[in-house]
Parts: sequence; structure tokens; C-alpha cells
Amino acid sequence: MTAMGTGVRRQILLATHNRKKLAELDRILRPQLPDVEVLSLDDVASYDEPAETEATFAGNALLKARAAFAHSGLPAVADDSGLCVDALNGMPGVLSARWSGVDKDDARNNALLLAQLADVPAQRRGAAFVACVALVLPGGQEHVVEGRVAGTVATEPRADGGFGYDPLFVPEGGTRTFAQMSAEEKDAVSHRGRALRELVPLLAVHLPDPACGGDRAGFAGRHDAGSRGGSSGLPGGPTGA
Repeated sequence: MTAMGTGVRRQILLATHNRKKLAELDRILRPQLPDVEVLSLDDVASYDEPAETEATFAGNALLKARAAFAHSGLPAVADDSGLCVDALNGMPGVLSARWSGVDKDDARNNALLLAQLADVPAQRRGAAFVACVALVLPGGQEHVVEGRVAGTVATEPRADGGFGYDPLFVPEGGTRTFAQMSAEEKDAVSHRGRALRELVPLLAVHLPDPACGGDRAGFAGRHDAGSRGGSSGLPGGPTGA
């Protein structure tokens, strides 16, 4: 199905170069919004991407979505997510991707986390994965949704699927890490999957119809960064699980 039967697909820009995140959003959107094409930052001209300087997941997600929209004129989606570990007072939190340094090395981040929890017993290895997803729309509307899943940190990596801390995180009530699950299994229970499913009805209602004259240049001209269409109202920074 295409927008209004015109053959023109609606587009959104996901503010990431991570192909796995792109595939994840596409999997979740496609069944309900088959006329929506998800683009990544690799599909648009490069620009100076903002540093993740905010103290909350929601703040960082909005930074990235606003920048992507301002650059492209396309409705923009961005996420910020991380692992909040009880024994580390909610850390790594918003620093999850850079926990071992600025180069966002998943293997090093996992190794450092395991070292920090080396003497922590199983009953104190509780954690929560949190994701905030921001949507910035033509006209200045902004929405933020949150997904959260509780679980525990394993004592060693299990499998190498997924990304980030997936090899270490076992969701509550389960026995396998995210990395041991199929993509569809992970989508059903993950923090980002939950947040993205909250995003779907917002996109269904608010995405502009290209058949009605919406174009990238027009979108950009109508953007008002000060307007907030909605918010999760939930904390996004380092918190206890």
C-alpha cells in the first residue's frame, strides 16, 4: 500500500548508521505501516551529528532527532538507550555505548561491565534496559516514548547476536540473553521493541502525506524546535532498574 493510492511512499529518517537498528525499526513498522520507508543517515548527505551531551535518554534522543530533521526536512526518529545496573547505581545508563571509551566498542564495554561485576552475586545482578525514542515532525511537533525491560546481567557473554550488551542481558522470566534470541523473539520483549511499538500509532496519525504536497524543503521551513507534541514524562537518565 502506498500513500493515498498514489504510488508515493511516506518516508521517515532514523538518525543512526546502525544497520541493525534500521532493520529493527523496519521489522516493527512494516506490518502496520507498509507504506512507510525507513531511511538511515547513510541515505542522506552527511552533517555534523550532535554529541550525546544530555543527562537523560529522552534528552539525547531529542537532540539527535531534531538535528536529523533540521538537516533533512524529513520526519525524524532517534533513540537513546542503555543498561542501568542496580549494583552500579544505575550506571552505565546514558554512558552505555561509551562505557569503556569514546569509540563505542561493544566487546570492550561488555568486558568492562563484567569486570566491575566480578564479585557481585547472582541475586544482586539486577538491571534494566531502557530505550527512549523521539519523533520530530513537520510543524515542530515532538513526541518521546519509552520502553523498559527488567532482567539480570549474566556472568559471561552468551552468543554473539544482536549488539551492545545483548550477550550479557537476560530478561526477567527468561533463561537466554538477548543475543541468544532470534530477531523476532527479541523484538517481542526488548526495551526498544516496546518503545517502537508505542511509536507506531503516532506515526500512523502524524506522518505527512506526500500526495498532499509534503516535501523535504517544505517540512524544514515549518519546523519549530520549541514545540512539544508529547512526552513520555519518564526519567531517561541513569536510574536504578
